[in-house]
Amino acid sequence: MKNFNKNQKERVEVMALFGYEMTPCQPLTFRRRGEKETEVTELLRTQIRFVGGITLYVFDVLIGREKARLEFDSRDLSWHLT
Repeated sequence: MKNFNKNQKERVEVMALFGYEMTPCQPLTFRRRGEKETEVTELLRTQIRFVGGITLYVFDVLIGREKARLEFDSRDLSWHLT
């Protein structure tokens, strides 16, 4: 897997499971532009941030042995890898 740039957000496509038991949303896989689908190994932490009129859902995940952060923007319904 290519390295993550911690200073920028990259738009990605995410397959997520919504409304499962106690977790309302859980990202399962994501795809970066021009790459194969990457599986999320483990969901480490979730949090909600309110920024102005926007709600960001933040998911700290484990991908193999690497940590990453996926963010879901409620305004435009987009996912970003940070």
